[in-house]
Amino acid sequence: VAQHFLVSYHIECTDGVKKSVVNTMGTFQDIVAEKCVEYFERYRRRTFVTPKSYLSFIGGYKAIYKEKFANVGSLSERMRTGLAKLMEAEVSVNQLSKELVMKEKDLAVASKKADEVLLEVTMKAQAAEKVKMQVQKVKDKAQAIVDDIAIDKAAAEEKLEAARPALEEAEAALQ
Repeated sequence: VAQHFLVSYHIECTDGVKKSVVNTMGTFQDIVAEKCVEYFERYRRRTFVTPKSYLSFIGGYKAIYKEKFANVGSLSERMRTGLAKLMEAEVSVNQLSKELVMKEKDLAVASKKADEVLLEVTMKAQAAEKVKMQVQKVKDKAQAIVDDIAIDKAAAEEKLEAARPALEEAEAALQ
């Protein structure tokens, strides 16, 4: 009976596995028949395995198989979609890696130019510092001269003040 109802039903397996499923269905039918006899012997009530109950069992198997097969198909589709997205990501990563290599080359050139500019600025800053130090030396010398002149001027004014009364007497004596 199981052979008749399952031979046309599509099961994703080899023919050997399909035969095993059919044999297992028959085995279950025999086990249920034995349990009916045991039930009668124990409880003195008759139960029967009818063709309808056996067909219902086969129908239940088909329904569960169909549901599980659809579930596995859905999971398979999700996996295919995930793999496709991973492949897209791989292509994007490869593209970005190439762009990164190009940017690193550009960055290396820019860094070299920046180092050259920094070196030039440093050299100019050192030259400016030398000029500043020379100017500071000239300024210090000039300040020393100004200080000496201020000291000489103060001494000269002191002498002038000391000589002023004598100058005023000499002026008064002439005239």
